[in-house]
Amino acid sequence: MPPETLTPERILEATEEVLRRYGPAKATVVDVARALGVSHGSVYRHFRTKAALREAVTARWLDRTSHELSSIVTAEGPAPERLDRWLTALFEAKRHKAGDDPELFATYMTLIGESGGVVERHVTDLESQLTTIIEAGVSQGDFHTPSPATTARAVFDATGRFHDPCYAPEWSRPEITTDFEAVRDLVLRGLRTEA
Repeated sequence: MPPETLTPERILEATEEVLRRYGPAKATVVDVARALGVSHGSVYRHFRTKAALREAVTARWLDRTSHELSSIVTAEGPAPERLDRWLTALFEAKRHKAGDDPELFATYMTLIGESGGVVERHVTDLESQLTTIIEAGVSQGDFHTPSPATTARAVFDATGRFHDPCYAPEWSRPEITTDFEAVRDLVLRGLRTEA
């Protein structure tokens, strides 16, 4: 049986496993290559530097959340319901990432600190998704705001406690869901109020 073709996706999958096993301080490109059964030069043909590989695996991790949320953005239905679902899904996705695999989550927090541009692109994408939902709400007459983009940034900032990884230690508290629902409901009521 011929060996499996080495693709960027396979390299990123192996890198994730290596990071989970060794952590960001000890994981090397040689470890990734060994896990794939190839030379480290083969990995470098796809990712020119260790930093580029780490940035790509971080982007892949963040893009999973963006992709999950995009289906809510493009769904049919009233914008308030979609915004409710989007905010809830973002909170749940981030909370599950922190709680289901705490070692990998800690690894990604280290990598995110190294990959500022990746994080900025992720935040911009999430704010763009929010803007699309809020624009739909304005068009439907459900939301009232003169600037959906400015409002999207405000909503993102106002709900930061429920998606910004620096708050991850709070996400396992029993009352966090009640706290989230109170903020989400306040945001939804605020958007429905005429200025």
